[in-house]
Amino acid sequence: MDIVFSSTVALAAAIATRKVSAVEALDAHLAQIDNHNEAVNAVISLDREGALERAKNADAVQACGEALGPLHGVPFTLKDMHETAGMKTTVGFPHFADYVAKRDSPVVARLKAAGGVLMAKTNVATMLGDWQSDNPLFGRTGNPWNLQRTAGGSSGGAAAALCSGMTPFEVGSDMQDSIRLPAAFCGVYGLKPTEHRVSLAGAFPDPGGAARSVRLMSCLGPLVRSADDLALIYQIIAGPDGSDTDLAPVPVEGVPKLDPKTLRIAFAPTFPGFSVAGTISAAVENLARQLQSAGATVEEAKLPKLDLHDELTQGGALIGMMMEAAQPEPPEEPTSVSRWFDALARRDKSILAWDQFFETWDALLCPVAMTTAFPHCAPGSPIQVDGKQQSYWMLPAYGAVFNYSGHPALSLPCGQDSDGLPIGLQLVGKRWSESRLLGIARAIEPLTGGFRRPPGY
Repeated sequence: MDIVFSSTVALAAAIATRKVSAVEALDAHLAQIDNHNEAVNAVISLDREGALERAKNADAVQACGEALGPLHGVPFTLKDMHETAGMKTTVGFPHFADYVAKRDSPVVARLKAAGGVLMAKTNVATMLGDWQSDNPLFGRTGNPWNLQRTAGGSSGGAAAALCSGMTPFEVGSDMQDSIRLPAAFCGVYGLKPTEHRVSLAGAFPDPGGAARSVRLMSCLGPLVRSADDLALIYQIIAGPDGSDTDLAPVPVEGVPKLDPKTLRIAFAPTFPGFSVAGTISAAVENLARQLQSAGATVEEAKLPKLDLHDELTQGGALIGMMMEAAQPEPPEEPTSVSRWFDALARRDKSILAWDQFFETWDALLCPVAMTTAFPHCAPGSPIQVDGKQQSYWMLPAYGAVFNYSGHPALSLPCGQDSDGLPIGLQLVGKRWSESRLLGIARAIEPLTGGFRRPPGY
């Protein structure tokens, strides 16, 4: 088997049936890292010796007739923002250059308890604050499809490592499209679950044990190469964990097998006032036609009557208030409690409007971002979209709408543009309906062709 481009599900099955050992799986991925990471610069903080010890232990346990879990012996990497015992967590920021957590975050602990073998961290934007992955500690990550293009951010290292065969799965973070945009740029799958579905405890370096400030809009979720892998990793990491008290005690259900004929899909080639490349809007329309031909109920969406530009502004304001709370010194004029509650009330209106929309539709099909992977540039530089300059700060707009509303959304690969770069489309669903949304992604996968391996890897 092609170990480094197998799905996580297939690789776990091969290890479970002893067709491949955990050490062989690890060695294959380490070789892929050795062959390609110098150019791509996706993998950082490689723990070669520790990973080998863990892989040997997985094989020894299996030789005794035992299994560690659904990821037994499967190697993996993690975005450089998860607290991990014995491994640096830097978020690409010099202040955290030598920070090593004393314990694993709940998400890391769950992946290890499931039998996964952690190999390394992957590169990020400085403090997770940009849509390109570049920082003063580790430099810039290139897109394996074209190294002169960005892999996206802030989970760019994760998406680049995944699409180039350096890891079978990843877990990123998403406050403003930071899972879905890199997934789209690199041609892989990425899921932003419903807000408060996956623990945020330990999801950022915290040497002093400060109160957690990021409690809204941000989510952790998997990046993978197949719809089945999305379901596997999501079901491992989702649900209450005894650390993050915001998590809802909503059951994590199995992913249903859905007939396209039963689906109700609304589609939007663009949102009012948002720019989008013609190849991306055409891909939305083409997939909508394919779904209709497959028997699904498909209509162009009548979106909620919301000012989406204002939604983005309000979402940015909420993020600013949370970041303010994280500063070591309070500002001269701190946000008042009344202003905070007013911001939450405005957000409630958006949440309820989208909730009403999804009473009619199983999913909304729309763009992930206004463009495919763009050339590396200074943050804030205008972005060319079909020959016209667009605002850099609108890059995550299609995804950030659903960070503000809290609804689950995923990016799935859907062909390539004229430059040979991956096109990613977004599926958005009802809150707490990840299982059905993942079932829809699985049903759509044969129509899109799924993940494609970049040339040269």
